[in-house]
Amino acid sequence: MLYPGGKGANQALAAARAGARVHLYGAVGRDTFAADALALLTREGVDLRGVARVDAATGCASIHVDENGDNCIVAVAGANACADPAAVPDEVLGSNTLVMLQHELPDAANAAVLTRSRARGARIVLNASPAREVSGERLRLLDTLIVNADEADALATAHGWPAGPRALAAAAARSLPGVAIVVTLGADGVIAARDDDAWQVAAPVVHVVDTTGAGDVFAGTLAAAYDAGRNLPDALRLAVAAGSLACTSPGAQAGAPDGDAIRRLAAGLETRRQ
Repeated sequence: MLYPGGKGANQALAAARAGARVHLYGAVGRDTFAADALALLTREGVDLRGVARVDAATGCASIHVDENGDNCIVAVAGANACADPAAVPDEVLGSNTLVMLQHELPDAANAAVLTRSRARGARIVLNASPAREVSGERLRLLDTLIVNADEADALATAHGWPAGPRALAAAAARSLPGVAIVVTLGADGVIAARDDDAWQVAAPVVHVVDTTGAGDVFAGTLAAAYDAGRNLPDALRLAVAAGSLACTSPGAQAGAPDGDAIRRLAAGLETRRQ
């Protein structure tokens, strides 16, 4: 089966379905996969004027899903490697803008957008996935860092923080004042820390079909909740609900829920202060 995907696209779609107004910047090829990659985004009203057509294959991935819905992903960057940070105009970066970045884009492209976004007062969320080295200097420019448990362990090793999601989140929050550290735990929900505060949201029980893209749906929904003025505890509940719902359908984008479904499930969840 072929499904549209890509972390940036998945997160953009999830944010749009959760109610945000979304502009996507990146690149696709001139091949037949490009139209499929953009079709759902177009349908959901994501502004794609910042997506360039380049002379490279549209990025793709091979995803293997086991009987429990867990996955193993092999990704080929393709046109993603051609994404131009200069395509993001200064006028869209400001205090009323939330910029979401992820690691399927080249490191230099992320660094350029991150620096410009901070200078112009935009809020910045980094989903540091897939795992790769991120300097402490760059992490301090963020408003929110999102990682899964494996990515958290990689950061712990790189920065000398203790292993384990809870200890990592607390140590990272102390090292990065004002930055919210969010660690997703799959079926165990999420933990988060900022400065001296910490929270946990348990995931609801759902029938898992495919976990592919659930982390992207979580991230996109968290960004949409921030954009709507929600505080971190409320945003965590909504994101956990959305990520859980995403596991009940196959594919990375088709299962992204709409705002009504997210709010219904989130109403039964509780953000516990730790």
